[in-house]
Amino acid sequence: MTSQNKNLGQYKSHQKSFRALHGLVREIPTGQVASYGMIASLVPGATARTAGFAMAAPPTDAEIPWWRVINSAGKISARKGGATGETRQRRLLEAEGIRFSKAGKVCWSECRWCGPSEAWMEANNMDFMDFLEIASRWPD
Repeated sequence: MTSQNKNLGQYKSHQKSFRALHGLVREIPTGQVASYGMIASLVPGATARTAGFAMAAPPTDAEIPWWRVINSAGKISARKGGATGETRQRRLLEAEGIRFSKAGKVCWSECRWCGPSEAWMEANNMDFMDFLEIASRWPD
């Protein structure tokens, strides 16, 4: 198998997870943020890394608020190719009222997303008690 075919196979295997992650991120309201791990914890088989890849590759025809997903340290993750993307993400978040410390961190207790809607949980067969157990491990 060539490396191009291997990469294509990996991409196709992630498409379902990407769609689920993108749908979930649409649930994050203005003025709130989630970590890659928080998002991944609600999508079976997804990892924080998968969530990062999904946020880096949103469909061009969909409005996905990718900028509302940050790392578990409460910071905007570095990107390849320089700080342009990081600066853009920070500006988008600040425009929504998200504040950053001098160290570049958000205060989770001020802006952490509380989780998906009841409709999302029903559509994805997630029991509320299971959600509470998962959310108890989120950053605070």
